Amino acid sequence: MAGAENIEALAVHFTAGAAAGAFLLHTSADPYLLSGGLFLVLASLVASVVRTEREALLFPAFLLCGMVCVLTDSFAGGGSETLLERWAVVPAAHLRAFIDAVPFPSEGTAPLLKAFLTGDRSGLSRETVQTFRESGASHLLALSGLHMGILYLMLTKLLWPVGNSTRAKGFRYAAVLSAAGFFTLMTGASPSIVRAFLFIALNETTRLLHRPRSPLRVLSAALLIQLVLTPSAIRSVGFQLSYLAMAGIFLLYPVLESWYPEGLRFDPLRKIWQAAALSVSCQLFTGPLVWYRFHSFPSYFLITNLLAMPLTTLLMGTAAGTLILQAIGCCPDILIHATDALCNVLSFVLRTIASL
Repeated sequence: MAGAENIEALAVHFTAGAAAGAFLLHTSADPYLLSGGLFLVLASLVASVVRTEREALLFPAFLLCGMVCVLTDSFAGGGSETLLERWAVVPAAHLRAFIDAVPFPSEGTAPLLKAFLTGDRSGLSRETVQTFRESGASHLLALSGLHMGILYLMLTKLLWPVGNSTRAKGFRYAAVLSAAGFFTLMTGASPSIVRAFLFIALNETTRLLHRPRSPLRVLSAALLIQLVLTPSAIRSVGFQLSYLAMAGIFLLYPVLESWYPEGLRFDPLRKIWQAAALSVSCQLFTGPLVWYRFHSFPSYFLITNLLAMPLTTLLMGTAAGTLILQAIGCCPDILIHATDALCNVLSFVLRTIASL
């Protein structure tokens, strides 16, 4: 069917309509949203011209549906807090309290982990927030799909020994979706976290059903589903940055990564190049929005990501292990101290970069 084969185009048209509807409701608030919406509208009109007759009717229909969804959601009182976010209030509060109860040696560890795992930055000092901002690591403090993505990759590796039998695949599917759903609720179900959950759910479903998996199509389907369920998310900065970053990864990163010449199977320099290409891809797609919203652009974002991302990945792993084992009452002190040490090392690295 035309819709199934052109999910990317349908998502673009629906998003264009949603952006246009959001601008109509806030005509003086967001010229960035207007320019982005106009660009998507023009792209959709061009696409409609060059498509088949059926698609030429279907695409404008999705454009109109996006606009109507945002307008009706606003008139119905939506836009402040979604039902999922209300459900997540109590679990998120329990997680914050549990992190505070872990006996970390350093005072700054628990507040930093709460920022990473729940998005709550209220316990961070002004100096810490400034350090993250000046070093170009603010995205680490803003709870996003990055954090769930790290935990998702770790979980899939941990479940690899289960095998590839039918039962094993079913168990892995249930375990991954349960863990992702639990993390979504425990962290407050922000738009960027919901995006990550939808992407994981769709990706794992296509894997289980042995359907062809295209990351861009999965991302487009997640975008369409999320905007249909919560049209007001189009105005969320976290939502916008999350999808822009993923678009950069899927559209630009493969091009940059291919520039590295083929060579040995294990090549440390290739790993560095891949990390740099990933960072540049995300920054180029999110940079204009960051500049418009926050009037800043991190000069040392490449150095920051090359150093901070491996540390953050390790920290997320040890933090998750610490909290899980602490919850069942058998967390060794060495793991608590390791998590604390990684927080301190990460803070030191970012302070050093911020002082450059």
